[in-house]
Amino acid sequence: MHELAITESILEIVLKEANRNRGKRVREIGIVLGRMSSFVPECIEYYFDFLSRGTIAEGAKLKFTLISPVIVCRHCDQEIEIEDPFMVCPICGNTDTKLISGRECYVEYIEVEDETDQD
Repeated sequence: MHELAITESILEIVLKEANRNRGKRVREIGIVLGRMSSFVPECIEYYFDFLSRGTIAEGAKLKFTLISPVIVCRHCDQEIEIEDPFMVCPICGNTDTKLISGRECYVEYIEVEDETDQD
C-alpha cells in the first residue's frame, strides 16, 4: 500500500512542473524505479489512474525504467550488478557489501502538451 503515498508524490511533482511550464495536458511521465525499492509499477499505475482523474495528468502514460541493484564488495573492491536481494558478492562470496544502486524512485521526465501543440 506504500505505492499510494509515492503515487501521490509523483502526481504532485508532475502537476507542479506541468503548471509551471503552462502545460495543458500531461502525455507521458518517465519514472525510474530501482528493483530493490519494493515499488510495484502496476500498483503505481492503478493509483495514478485514480488520483489523476480530473487533472491535466488524467490519461497520461507512465513509462517505467527499472534499475537493477548494484553492490560494491568491501572485501574484493568489485562493483557488481546482482540479481538476488541477498547482496552477497558473486565473485568472492563475501557479505560485506554496500548497495550503491537499485533503490531509486524518481520522476525522470514529464512530456506535456501546450497550447502550441497540434493533435
